Amino acid sequence: MTQQELPSALNNIIESSQTPETLFSALLPAIGDFLQSDRCFLYLHNPQNDLGRVAFCWIRTPDVPTVYNEDWAAQPPTLVDEDPMFAAALHAKPSIFVEDVETAEPQVLNREFEQKYFGHRALIHAHIRQDGKLWGILQPCIFGHPRVWTEYERGVINNLVEKITPITIYYVKSAFD
Repeated sequence: MTQQELPSALNNIIESSQTPETLFSALLPAIGDFLQSDRCFLYLHNPQNDLGRVAFCWIRTPDVPTVYNEDWAAQPPTLVDEDPMFAAALHAKPSIFVEDVETAEPQVLNREFEQKYFGHRALIHAHIRQDGKLWGILQPCIFGHPRVWTEYERGVINNLVEKITPITIYYVKSAFD
């Protein structure tokens, strides 16, 4: 298996899912199992009106906080200033693999912001974008301890993001039709 190939469990979900809802609902736990993460959520973003929501969230155990938003909402006007990772996603920067929130450089993330709103210790901030526009962020994360993301895992996540980008765009656009 090369770094670009998806593990069969992930690939089978992408190939067999009939709707974006079934795809994302099945994919997040499979990503969690693949990475042995504690939580995995999908933030969706409409670049036309700058509205966003976390529509799908999987947690490994009930003690891990869920991140979910029922409705589309505008981002706080200070979010880009408070969250360097969100700013990077909006500016079409590569996905970010944080091994330890506690030791990450401040230009990468705002430690206090991450602790206040998310509570994780390690995370992947995978940017789903096309033509320079942000459509979503896939975020698997670990609680309680740092996590080294291997080159293989990074390759799989980057490939996975490419495969789900058109489905994410379709889902976001269909929510506003």
